[in-house]
Amino acid sequence: MHQQYAVNLLSASSLIDSFGTLGIALILFAETGLLIGLFLPGDTLLFTAGVLTTTSADSTVHLHLPWVLIAVALGAIAGSQAGYELGRRAGPRFITDARPRVMAAREKTAHFIERYGLRKSIVLSRFVPIVRTVMSPLLGSLDVSRGEFTVIQVISGLVWSIGITLTGWGVGSHVSNIDHYILPVVAVIVLISLGPVILEVRKARRKSA
Repeated sequence: MHQQYAVNLLSASSLIDSFGTLGIALILFAETGLLIGLFLPGDTLLFTAGVLTTTSADSTVHLHLPWVLIAVALGAIAGSQAGYELGRRAGPRFITDARPRVMAAREKTAHFIERYGLRKSIVLSRFVPIVRTVMSPLLGSLDVSRGEFTVIQVISGLVWSIGITLTGWGVGSHVSNIDHYILPVVAVIVLISLGPVILEVRKARRKSA
């Protein structure tokens, strides 16, 4: 009897298993610019997708690398641009009418911009969970130049999405049966991706102390 399992929105493997390559693009679209994707996996999704391009065709999940690279690039770039345009239309309302969790993420992102500057913030935010989701709408609401934002987000989006995906592909190509150990590997990726956030929290606590 065929069993149906609920989709775990926090699990990269579950999302890929349920929605495939097209789903990867849609999830990245939401995670990189739409506030509804604030807690969706980004880095882990890219790495897992890369690993699953190295599994055999008769495995439970097997993806094709060229299509995956196109999907992750389009999802990352289109998501950020859509987030910017939404923020531009919402304007100050994005700052004043957001929910508490979004407000906290917005404040963290604003601090990020203040510390690193506009261009570096757009690039670095790609590698920082939560910040990369809020960055595009926030910059849109602040009326940052569309041309400057677009150029930087496209370049950084390609480096981030394709880079991490190819890292997963490289690991999967050199480690046999890597798909059997995907959960521990993904856990390491999560810890690495949370590194910048943890460092920022520690620095903030030291300053307050």
